[in-house]
Amino acid sequence: MQTIFSHSNLDFDGLASLIAAKKLYPEADIILPAKLAPEVNHFLAIYKDTFTFKPLSEVPWAKINVLILVDTNSINRLGDVADKLPLDVTYHVYDHHPQTEETVSYTEGKVDDVGATITLLTELIQQQELSVSPLEATLFGLGVYSDTGAFTYENTTSRDLAAAAFHLEQGANLRVIEQFRDAPLTEEQLSLFQQLVDHNDLISIDGTDIIIAYHSQKSYTGHLSVITKKLLQVTGADAVYSVVTMGNKTFITARADNDRINVLPVIRHFNGGGHEKAASASINGKDLTSIMTEVRAHLPATVEDAMTAKHIMSSPVRVVAPDTTIETVSKMLYRYGHTGFPVVEDKKVIGIISRRDVDKALHHDLGHAPVKGYMSHSPITIDLHEKISTIREFMIEEHVGRLPVIHKDQLIGIVSRTDIIQAMHGINKSSVHAIQHTSVPLKRQLTQTMKKQLPSTIYNVLQLLGKEAGRLSMRAYLIGGTVRDLLLNRRNEDMDIVVEGDGIDFALHMQEHYGGHVRTHETFRTATWKHPNGYKVDLTSARTEYYDFPAALPNVELSTIKEDLYRRDFTINAMAICLHEEAFGELLDHFNGLKDLQKQQLLVLYNLSFVEDPTRLLRAIRFESRFNFRLSKNTERLAHESMSHIHSVSKPRLASELIRLFNEEDPLVCVMRMDTFSLLNYLFQSPLDINLAAKHIKTLAGWQAVLQDKNVAVHSSIWICYMALLTTMNKESFAELYDYCLKKEDIKTLDTFQSLTKQKVDLHYLLNLSLMDLHMTFSQINKEPLIAWFSIFTEKNTTKLFNYILKRETLRRTIDGEDLKQAGYKPSPLFKDMLLYSEGLELTSPHISKEELLKAIHTKYSVNENL
Repeated sequence: MQTIFSHSNLDFDGLASLIAAKKLYPEADIILPAKLAPEVNHFLAIYKDTFTFKPLSEVPWAKINVLILVDTNSINRLGDVADKLPLDVTYHVYDHHPQTEETVSYTEGKVDDVGATITLLTELIQQQELSVSPLEATLFGLGVYSDTGAFTYENTTSRDLAAAAFHLEQGANLRVIEQFRDAPLTEEQLSLFQQLVDHNDLISIDGTDIIIAYHSQKSYTGHLSVITKKLLQVTGADAVYSVVTMGNKTFITARADNDRINVLPVIRHFNGGGHEKAASASINGKDLTSIMTEVRAHLPATVEDAMTAKHIMSSPVRVVAPDTTIETVSKMLYRYGHTGFPVVEDKKVIGIISRRDVDKALHHDLGHAPVKGYMSHSPITIDLHEKISTIREFMIEEHVGRLPVIHKDQLIGIVSRTDIIQAMHGINKSSVHAIQHTSVPLKRQLTQTMKKQLPSTIYNVLQLLGKEAGRLSMRAYLIGGTVRDLLLNRRNEDMDIVVEGDGIDFALHMQEHYGGHVRTHETFRTATWKHPNGYKVDLTSARTEYYDFPAALPNVELSTIKEDLYRRDFTINAMAICLHEEAFGELLDHFNGLKDLQKQQLLVLYNLSFVEDPTRLLRAIRFESRFNFRLSKNTERLAHESMSHIHSVSKPRLASELIRLFNEEDPLVCVMRMDTFSLLNYLFQSPLDINLAAKHIKTLAGWQAVLQDKNVAVHSSIWICYMALLTTMNKESFAELYDYCLKKEDIKTLDTFQSLTKQKVDLHYLLNLSLMDLHMTFSQINKEPLIAWFSIFTEKNTTKLFNYILKRETLRRTIDGEDLKQAGYKPSPLFKDMLLYSEGLELTSPHISKEELLKAIHTKYSVNENL
């Protein structure tokens, strides 16, 4: 027997989830709990006969084999049900509350971080294309609206909004939803409400106001949660705890309306449960006074530390001197993407120069003038421990956009309007979302993921790097593609490490204490440390880049991890994992990379990204192919607008990206994507028609895959053959292609391919050649240019040519020069022809024996002079 249960004091989310679960489990009985929230009672007074419920008194407990829990994951919230259930019952759970030690072990279901459980069930109803009546849609809407505070609670997600949109599409009545969302208090409840208003303590903790309202009475008054909610609304407090003794039992209900307060530490102390902002517990055998004492004792644990300037400021701070010219400051604003700079003289902040000030001065042709004539004087500064609320008031009242942070008379940071906005809206514990470019990065613990996916030796090296960086007062981070692939559960054992400090000094430190070898690169202050066990660790100084002109190579300055990540190509590659001991395994995600991974999209970090480095488009195409991602609409628009800058990039720089594109990804997918950007017109003077080129590319890629499946290694120089197939392959085209060649092997492959294309060979002639003749003709030609040349022929029966390559490359040669000598032949130049003839025979007759081969050689060649 299947039954559907929800928690006691049933609210609209629980009721809606019961009805929704019935649609997914049509054979199950809905069990209505004994206690209902007043608004639910109010609703069911009218609509109860519309739905089929089984009362608790009629439940055949022994027959239950499947129990479906909705809007709770603990049977302790069902009242007295737990003791009546069979021991072998199977649980299915659908809930949005966090899992705890009390969470039942379930075999089916979904527990996810959304605003309402009905959202999860609505998604399943949509997936199964089940019908929803207008009344059901209205009830489902009530569930979403009530548990998300009409989409104002911080636990609300985009999925809740999407579920509500679906409910409206199915005919949900918003007037009914608004009518029933809050039921009026009864006379008895109003009396208790008044008692709690008259008897309460106000406790202030680190800038938050928390009310503990208390009362003792002999009779039971239900729906303390509704009364507490109204107390929160009336008092304007940040949180309210209602502690009410009713007869022999004391009930505690908590509500909070402040992002910094989590009511659960108090409630869980009394073995209760619920949300961070709404929870309850009941206690037997304790008097009201002792319970109040315990509540007060645990209150400090419910309040998070206030966010201060220390948490959100940018540091180190770039400053300018009072005599710096307006023109120089303008270039610095562009270079660093800032909106202003503090003006410092004798280590004191004497003013602020903003972008607006600079723009006005430039408008009047005053680029040569010093900033001291245009800066804002006597700037307002803040302390390191100034709270966000105070900083926000300063900005509003004084109309300033940035505030220098001063600590012990030293300028140590700066807070901008953007920092405040992002700190206020960029932290959401109930989801993994963050505001793009936030000063307060999304943090997520990945230690267990690292242990699971990385070899233990590499994991240990990363721990060692973090520990040793700390000894040098540095911070070390694992960055880039390795972090991305960890989150995608893809194998990647590269150790690309960024340190806030000097990468070379750190590498030499590791060599001194742990051995190995170090190779340094002074220009960028980077180094490669080869661990004694053979692992290669790339150590880079955290740096920022700026470009003097589009497509130029970047200039580099040492900087912070945030600015180092900001110079990356896409948000999914702009994440880092902390390696320092106090935060080991924490994900740093300033730019929404994790969210973009989940959305399977590629975003650049700033609008001039493709202008400053046009090769990033080739990288984007490569990542699209590898991960099956897509550029965001805005990023794709920026790419189209920036294509002309490809002409400014040197052929070798383009080649570095194209080599990886053709050797690591699906060549056809990449070529077709390149065509959408008209990229081939920027790479070649005379690109081939894309449809014909695509046929050639598809053929070559297909046969390359066949060879690799047969464990035949294909040299990376084949990439230049793919490039050639995109051109008209005339003299001018090949001249362009040679400019892309980076290695001698590339030139050799292109030489051979060009030579083959110059041959006026009739395809039918080739197809009529025997395997022996094909081998005699092409045995000395490398497979890469040869299969590329065969790919040009469009007839389907060219399979014979490719099969020759496959047989040749997988041939296990039966005889060699030693066999010929043992047969009585003297070494001579003729040996080469004999062995070649032997290979041709084996290609034609794979099962020919060594004796038969030697006999055939003896017959073909006149070798009396060699005997």
